[in-house]
Amino acid sequence: MKKVAIFIFASILLSASCSKKKVEEVKADLLIQILTDGQWSVTLLTANTTDYTPAFAGHRFKFYENRTVDATNNGILEKTGTWDASSTSMTTSSNFVGATHPLILLNGTWNITQSSSRIVKATQTNGTEVKTVNLYRE
Repeated sequence: MKKVAIFIFASILLSASCSKKKVEEVKADLLIQILTDGQWSVTLLTANTTDYTPAFAGHRFKFYENRTVDATNNGILEKTGTWDASSTSMTTSSNFVGATHPLILLNGTWNITQSSSRIVKATQTNGTEVKTVNLYRE
């Protein structure tokens, strides 16, 4: 009887860990699906008290499942970068190698503070500088 109880307990634990893994995979897939669906624009980017939002007028971002992102400015490809996201740590990152202003402001890891199918809000802290970005899916 003791062996049966141990077997049942072990089965429950295994089942629970598999279920948790499945939930994490679904969350990750959903995050990728949200980001790769459509084009995104920057509706807010601040660094401490400086507002850089106007510098992103005309910029659109298209994220791809292969973890690349195209940044266009008024429909013209400006730069291709890389990106990643984690539903577990609620972070996203981007890297536009050799980028200049304003794209360089997007480089680094961002902590997602709010997200939906159309909006992502995130913050990034580097020393005393705190950046905030809001992205909107068009």
